[in-house]
Amino acid sequence: MTFALNHCCIFLCILVLLPVTCYSGDVFLSARATFYGSAGALGTPSGACGFGEYGKTVNNGEVCGVSKLYQNGTGCGACYQVRCKHPQYCTEEGTTVVVTDFAIGHGTDFVLSFEAFVKLARTNMGRLLIALGVIDAEYKRVPCQYPGTNVKVKVHEKSRYPDYLAIVILYQGGESDITAVEIYEESSKKWKAMRRAFGAVWNISNPPKGALSFRFQASGSAGVKWVEPKKVIPSEWRAGIIIDTAVQLN
Repeated sequence: MTFALNHCCIFLCILVLLPVTCYSGDVFLSARATFYGSAGALGTPSGACGFGEYGKTVNNGEVCGVSKLYQNGTGCGACYQVRCKHPQYCTEEGTTVVVTDFAIGHGTDFVLSFEAFVKLARTNMGRLLIALGVIDAEYKRVPCQYPGTNVKVKVHEKSRYPDYLAIVILYQGGESDITAVEIYEESSKKWKAMRRAFGAVWNISNPPKGALSFRFQASGSAGVKWVEPKKVIPSEWRAGIIIDTAVQLN
């Protein structure tokens, strides 16, 4: 009886632990990667996510374009640890990149900025890695980390006061995706949905007048939650202004 009970306990432990192993965040997935730009190049301000200059310099220019991970823009702002599978050339750690663009090239999953690509290499191996052009790699999603920096909302350059408002969310920390954005209409006491225009850019025509409260939906492994900053978009908003939400996602 003791023998049977011991085996039963072992079996139950395996059943309990197996899902944890299967869904571990430490699992790397296979991919192909290449790069764009030339020596010293950072990201591009014209990336499909609509980040502008932020998309060029965020994370010290270690950014990337992705194909299937783009997910019609939901993947914008996500962070991934990428490492190459050529141990003679590359470090074990690889590098962490922020998604700022949609890119398809040579059957690859990641198109890294030059700055990010050379970070994959061991000391004095950068030239040899660059010569390969396209490499075998692996990746996993990791939390974006912006210590001391809050989530910011930028009024996009295409906005036209007062008839058309477009915003983009910057410094999206943690592992959550932004899946919805709403602004509050004081006259009707209702939240109005903004539309994903492209990438990380959300818009609305004929927005409510006055200062605008807003909230965004963060979706991740911990579930879905609405985040409503206390800061508001000012009543006389203009293209290019940036609002510090005083909120951090982690």
